[in-house]
Amino acid sequence: MVKQKEDLLQQKSPAEFFADNRTIAGFDNPGKCLYTTIRELVENGLDAAESISQLPEIEITVTEISQQQLNRMRGVTNHDRIDEELYQDFETDGVKQKRLAKEAKEMERLEKQAAKRGDTAAALDGKKKELEVKRAQASRADKVFFQDNGMGMAHKDIPDMLGRVLSGTKYGVKQTRGKFGLGAKMALIWSKMSTGLPIEVTSARPGSATRSYFKLDLDIQRNQPNVHEQKLLDNSDGWHGAELSVIIAGNWQYYRAKVLKYLQQIAVITPYAQFEFAFQAEDEKNSIRVTFARRTTTMPQPPKACRCAAWQAPARLCLGLATKHHPSSVDLELIKRLAASTPCTSLTSFLSKEFDCISRDLAGKHCACLHATKRVARVLERSLAAALVASAEKIPLEMRCDPSTSPAELTSKQIVAMHDLLHQLRFHNPDGAHLSPAGEYNLRLGIMKELRPEMVATHQGAVGVHEGHAFIVEAAISVGGRNIKPGLNIHRFSNRIPLLFEGGSDVITRTAIKRINWSQYKINQTSDKVGVFVSLVSTKIPFKGAGKEYIADDVEEIQLAVRTAIQQCCVQLKNKITKQQAARDQRQRKKNLTKYIPNVAAALFTWQTARKTSKQARTKRRRRDEEAEEVVLGVRSGDVTEPTLVARLQQHVEQIDVDMALEYQLQQGVTEAAKLEAHLMPLSARHAYGPESHCDVGVIRRLQEL
Repeated sequence: MVKQKEDLLQQKSPAEFFADNRTIAGFDNPGKCLYTTIRELVENGLDAAESISQLPEIEITVTEISQQQLNRMRGVTNHDRIDEELYQDFETDGVKQKRLAKEAKEMERLEKQAAKRGDTAAALDGKKKELEVKRAQASRADKVFFQDNGMGMAHKDIPDMLGRVLSGTKYGVKQTRGKFGLGAKMALIWSKMSTGLPIEVTSARPGSATRSYFKLDLDIQRNQPNVHEQKLLDNSDGWHGAELSVIIAGNWQYYRAKVLKYLQQIAVITPYAQFEFAFQAEDEKNSIRVTFARRTTTMPQPPKACRCAAWQAPARLCLGLATKHHPSSVDLELIKRLAASTPCTSLTSFLSKEFDCISRDLAGKHCACLHATKRVARVLERSLAAALVASAEKIPLEMRCDPSTSPAELTSKQIVAMHDLLHQLRFHNPDGAHLSPAGEYNLRLGIMKELRPEMVATHQGAVGVHEGHAFIVEAAISVGGRNIKPGLNIHRFSNRIPLLFEGGSDVITRTAIKRINWSQYKINQTSDKVGVFVSLVSTKIPFKGAGKEYIADDVEEIQLAVRTAIQQCCVQLKNKITKQQAARDQRQRKKNLTKYIPNVAAALFTWQTARKTSKQARTKRRRRDEEAEEVVLGVRSGDVTEPTLVARLQQHVEQIDVDMALEYQLQQGVTEAAKLEAHLMPLSARHAYGPESHCDVGVIRRLQEL
């Protein structure tokens, strides 16, 4: 009997785990890998520029590389195939017949198209070659070059920032575009897996006299950077930022639309940034270049931060400037880590300095609750004493602690008691100062810049809270515009990042489609070109899945905030649409009146001149106002001719429009925001009228002091 060997216990490094499960990070196939690489580099560049309040300038160039070029870069000799059957030996007869039939059908389709258009044999051959090129796309690679003008990277940190998975500067409680510490590292892993070529990095900090250059790749098994070359270069021109060049297996043809859509949407949410994108194909006619120009120099206010004493065990790396944890969002492990690393020497200072919304006075009451007796309870404020003592009576004696106790000396049971009490008490919600939404101004400018809609409405909601994490929802609704399909065109953003995939399950999509009655706001969701833009910013976005592609629809607070923001935009649009319809009806009425003026004038002129002035006619005559009577008498006497009557009627129609426009302007001017101090007469002889300002309803002359 054969003895079965025991299974050996093995361990994987983080890099090896994500290399085996790269779909978690959005690296599903070559096309998606190219898209995700561009996305991660762009978002890192935006964060790097905004961190130093620099208007972002980002350049991306994707260069197509054939298999022969790739082999030369890798030092591999290109050989012609000797035995073609060797490369098809995996096919069964049935699979081979299906493939050949499909290729024959495609060729037949090309021939029919060529015959219909009258193409020559040379053009048909060109189509066939194009088809062969598309088949060979899977064996091609793409070189991605990226450049930004951000804060750059320190020379000593570059290997770890790019060559060590789960290492970065964005951990902690703060709003950032990235969180997982993957990003460019996954591009490096995919480059190593698909082409085997290293990444080249050049970076410089603001004010640095040198530039750092690295050529490196990543040791997947050990999760360590492998530096091939490093050097310091002269930086006489004072440049700062980062340049990265990576060669990966990609498929531009299939993900071209996604890449361009992503860049357009990132330009909408960041109109203060400028993006230059270029694709360089082997055939120059297939190359493209797109510029998303900057529209404004106003950047969102950076999130306010305070120094957090949290440390990342076991490496003991400080998390840096970050928002303090809200008591409602902490868990047991977090409290243990904070207690073990805090410099505070007492429990009272620990609670007040390490947690948000806990003052020193409230921290003392919290500690008193953990150490409560009836004598201590009498000293507390009556409004809080009953709740605190009621909670304290449920705490066993061994779990109570003194306010002067050092946090490092807390036992596991005492930490459990603290955790339970933090989740039982009510605290103020975070104020949202640590969040940085795009703002209604930037959102509106971005939409107008990229889509050119007929109407747009924006709204920024109040600060909400989910599990102790603050969030803000801002929304915009546009009607009309270029490159907009009829129906609802939903654009989703999280922490100012466009979300392009898995939108059907997202809270924004489901709310816009199922929870909004668009007809109530005079919007037809099937025929009108409606753009729905919703952005959610928070220190913790409730994503579903590590791919960060869509936001959970099971969070009631976020669901309500999204619905409210969209409805507020719809209310604004309803008022605009109502006024627009009234103006359109007025224009149609004017058009109809103007159209029939000649016929009415001719009929009236003929009728009045031919009418006999009999007594019966005079008794049945209707009462007319003086102006109408004057016109009739003028027609009878011959003083008013038919052209004169036409001109008078046209003048009357025009006067109606002027009166209505003046009334509308007066109504608009009486709003509080439009009130201005004005003087109709000079205050003294030292004043004179300045230049005239003309408008549709009059002329305005301003007084100026001599």
